[in-house]
Amino acid sequence: MHANAISVSSNAKLLQSKASSHAVMGAVVAGVAIIIATILSSYFNEGSISLEAMVASQKHNMVLWFLDAMPFIFPLWGQYVSSVLSYEAGAMVMDQTHELRTYTIALEKKATHDSTHDSLTNLPNRTLFIDRLQQSVNLALREKTNLAVCILDIDRFKEVNDTLGHYNGDRLIKQIALRLTGIIRESDTLARIGGDEFGFVLPRIANADDLKKLGKKLQKALKTPFILENLSLDVSASIGAALFPQHGNDVDTLIQRADVAMYIAKQDNSGIVIYSKELDGHSPHRLTLGGELREAINNDDLVLYYQPKIFCKSNMHHAAEVLVRWQHPRHGFMLPDQFIPLAERVGLISDLTVWVLKHSLRQCREWYKAGITIEISVNVSSLCLLDPEFPDVLTGMLASYELPAKSLMIEITETSIMVNPERSYQILNRIADMGVGLSIDDFGTGYSSLAYLKKLPATELKIDKSFVIDMLGNDSDMAIVNATIQLGHNLGLTVVAEGVENSATFDKLKAMGCDILQGYFISKPVAAAEFFAWVEKKVQGFGLQACSLPGDRPDIPVDAG
Repeated sequence: MHANAISVSSNAKLLQSKASSHAVMGAVVAGVAIIIATILSSYFNEGSISLEAMVASQKHNMVLWFLDAMPFIFPLWGQYVSSVLSYEAGAMVMDQTHELRTYTIALEKKATHDSTHDSLTNLPNRTLFIDRLQQSVNLALREKTNLAVCILDIDRFKEVNDTLGHYNGDRLIKQIALRLTGIIRESDTLARIGGDEFGFVLPRIANADDLKKLGKKLQKALKTPFILENLSLDVSASIGAALFPQHGNDVDTLIQRADVAMYIAKQDNSGIVIYSKELDGHSPHRLTLGGELREAINNDDLVLYYQPKIFCKSNMHHAAEVLVRWQHPRHGFMLPDQFIPLAERVGLISDLTVWVLKHSLRQCREWYKAGITIEISVNVSSLCLLDPEFPDVLTGMLASYELPAKSLMIEITETSIMVNPERSYQILNRIADMGVGLSIDDFGTGYSSLAYLKKLPATELKIDKSFVIDMLGNDSDMAIVNATIQLGHNLGLTVVAEGVENSATFDKLKAMGCDILQGYFISKPVAAAEFFAWVEKKVQGFGLQACSLPGDRPDIPVDAG
């Protein structure tokens, strides 16, 4: 404050001196004006310009008396005003300088904060997360204590962004961050280290059991549905954890191993996984598998398998469900559960769906040419149900292979519809208007209501195999299967039971009035050549009849396509 006062005083003196010089100049100008006025007055009043005439004018003209006082009044008044203005100007300059310095300091603090914090959640970002982890490691080394690092990744978050938009995705991230903040201790660090990834630094963690307890708390915090766009969204997360010093003595190793554990948790849908040496082989597997899947799609290295579906009462061969497999050059024969989640995470699920549709319709065309009229069922993801171009893609493929729309059945799950019901209805109605069949897959395992079910333009209802497999030994499963069959028929739907593993289940479902059966008792999924041989063998040897699709069979030239 003293320095500011001295600065204001010196600035005021400088301004005052400048003002005083101007006041003197004003007094000189006033003096010159008086002389000129006196000369003019003597000329007009006395008739001549002389010293006597000028003295006489001064004596008799009162206006000149007022002008005579101005050289004395003006400097005094100017000196006073200049003093006031100089101090005010100096104070104003100091105030503005202080404000500028304050604003500059605030900007510096904000820049420092922004460089170390996430702008969306205001949580520490990856930079600050690594810094705090390093500090915690140093402290743990000195005090010989444990600490843990956790990486939490939101499951299927990309689906939320793709279906509801990035704005709602950001809203969801903010809500998740608030819930996670309420779980951790004051000594812990919660950071947002990626788009849908959060990192935890947990000093003085006791052991793996404490980590598992924390993981359960985190999952419990996310269990309550999130509300976005009037939709209730269930959110789950996969958590990977690594302990210091058991799993690493430095920051990079701890983060890398926690990330490996998180990947395994996501792959196995196991919630939380704590790192162990046995998991090391999965790290390169994770890094390369996504790119290899893209290459497999582009190079047609995937394989389609077909599982027959037959009419229960007539034993007529009806359709086949298309299932994709991957014969990986290093990892061997891979089932869908091993790479479909990967396709969803890396944004390849739409490309994979189009690949399956293209090759299954091509195969269907070959069977038509061989005299087998068949309906193929293809599973599609929720992303397809939200893509307004998807019906046009189907139309183009059917036209390309000269197949009727009724040769294709699209299988959808209850949960895929619930991501965005209204938009899904629009897409599904367009598909149904084309004549393509719609099947509700895995019925009973989702969370949709009958209100949604009755609005769907579905033609088929599939009972999930989890109810069918144990129905003979479980009264609850038996009741669910029976109720689903009755519900489907009351809604005018064809009912399919998958998971038929033995003749007793086959006979029971037949007695209950189920329409179509699918399962290992009938046939396991087989390659296209084996499927064709299976149909011929069953037709010739076991009384199975080849069945045309409902309605007239289209006239397809044998040499076409």
